[in-house]
Amino acid sequence: MEGKTVKDSSVTIAQVMLPQDANPAGNIHGGVIMKLIDTTAAVVASRHARSNTVTASIDRLDFHHPVYIGDLLFLRACVNMVGRTSMEIGVRVEAENYVTGEVRHTASAYLTFVALDKDGKTKGVPPLILESDDEKRRNREGLIRKESRLAEKKQEASCQLDPKTCG
Repeated sequence: MEGKTVKDSSVTIAQVMLPQDANPAGNIHGGVIMKLIDTTAAVVASRHARSNTVTASIDRLDFHHPVYIGDLLFLRACVNMVGRTSMEIGVRVEAENYVTGEVRHTASAYLTFVALDKDGKTKGVPPLILESDDEKRRNREGLIRKESRLAEKKQEASCQLDPKTCG
């Protein structure tokens, strides 16, 4: 399978935040932003795998600043790391007040996606060709997060077998 570069599947999606996306205080619901993050990451994963993909996990999602009605939301996403059938996608969310030009980093997230074949079974994904120092750093950090996820899953499985061993 031929490798693909990070830029082969990277995307930037922009969307204006409208009143139906907000709570009564005029802040955009976190769930609306979460859905946009998941959708953006799915586009990147599917472009890399050239197949259907599904969300396997979201490692962490931190909201740094609120998003308001009328803000232009930019979601920038790329593949950080690939395994045999899975990919970690990093998404950075920025909100721009396009009247004042103020840009705020509002959220970041790491999502894991699994590629599926036409029968819904997992399938291999192309290796990732890393071209820049930043891409290499993001890949190393993605591998560390993957190891952490696997250790957590192992701990959870152990706790289910013997709850007395868990604190």
